Amino acid sequence: MSTTGNLIDGRAIADAIHLQTSQRIQALKARGIQPGLVFVRVGEDPASQVYVGMKERCSVRLGIASETRVLPEKTSEDELLALIDALNRDPKVHGILVQAPLPRHISAARVYAAVDPHKDVDGFHPANMGRLLLGDGSGFVPCTPAGVHELLLRSNVKVEGSEVVILGRGNIVGKPLAALLMQKASGANATVTVCHSATRDIAAHCKRADILVAAMGVARFVRANMVKPGAVVIDVGVNRVPDPATKSGYRLVGDVAFDEVQPVAGLITPNPGGVGPMTIAMLMQNTVRAAEMQTGLSRADAK
Repeated sequence: MSTTGNLIDGRAIADAIHLQTSQRIQALKARGIQPGLVFVRVGEDPASQVYVGMKERCSVRLGIASETRVLPEKTSEDELLALIDALNRDPKVHGILVQAPLPRHISAARVYAAVDPHKDVDGFHPANMGRLLLGDGSGFVPCTPAGVHELLLRSNVKVEGSEVVILGRGNIVGKPLAALLMQKASGANATVTVCHSATRDIAAHCKRADILVAAMGVARFVRANMVKPGAVVIDVGVNRVPDPATKSGYRLVGDVAFDEVQPVAGLITPNPGGVGPMTIAMLMQNTVRAAEMQTGLSRADAK
């Protein structure tokens, strides 16, 4: 259990996962297999540059061969799809991640569907989303929901039978996390409520949650009076707010008013240092699993 006081230490849990992933990478390399991961970024969105940089540095540290393909903002959808097709056919590439957001003239749905589902380490291909919904573990789970699930399990949070409230119905976090936690499976079996912009009296839903996940993208939305005493609070949000005291003129905050909520919560993730490191850890794990699957090396063989 990686907690300090009532803080869930996402960095410590991610480090433990990285250690396991590194061992699997070494097993692959002992058989002459170099896991390969390609990041595709379109345009110069500052946040995307930061996120891809963090992921690439982690890849290098663990021993995954990584590369970032940067395309101009004006790249056409057909040009991007042609690159994805080439990566799909490249046997040295085991994982492909197309960084969001994409320019408005490109259909994200079409792009995600073009990635080979066996190389879809982000878990956004319709086939992998469908497998998740059906409880079929052969696909890849999107990294942030998978990371939230691991945070709960490795912090000894009882998920089965718990009331889980997820704020946000997005395709990246809300929907897949709901599907993951409601499965009839070990570490799941929760009763899940998904709240969104049309939900009436969101505070009442939050107040009854044993586990509250904030993933709606609204700075400091969850206040202390919305949280049941002793509840587990997971903050997925990343929001820019003005801060003249900083060099950049802004700072990043989550969807939870942390200082208010921490005294009320049983366990809570800090932000940063909670969900973010876990997202990267699950991406690395997915990439290694993709390499194992594509080269016919099962996890049992890798031990």
